[in-house]
Amino acid sequence: MRRKAGTLVLLEVAICEAATQLRGDGVEEFHGYLIAKQVGEAREARLLTAYGTLYRALGRLEKMGVLESRWEDPQIPARENRPGRRLYRLTAAGDAALAAARQAAGRADGIRKPRERLAPA
Repeated sequence: MRRKAGTLVLLEVAICEAATQLRGDGVEEFHGYLIAKQVGEAREARLLTAYGTLYRALGRLEKMGVLESRWEDPQIPARENRPGRRLYRLTAAGDAALAAARQAAGRADGIRKPRERLAPA
């Protein structure tokens, strides 16, 4: 099944929601491991089956203009004796796409509303 242009799949929505949460905590840019940890701690943990899944989704979101990325200053990882990180940031288009996804899902507050159950007759 193909998705409509400009719409987000569940993992992409989870990434955008995690990025919004991080931004609310004062973290404007995030790397893959940080977003994986954030998604893993959220209720959408089942969506993240492998890191390859995450990085493919990050690439799609960047192509869509939802995220922007850059490589961190090479002096930082050299000083900390670790590999360089690609840092991502949610764009204004990302905020709009997340709002549209929430509206389409009927959860403007970002929290999935439970289904109402009918009482047995």
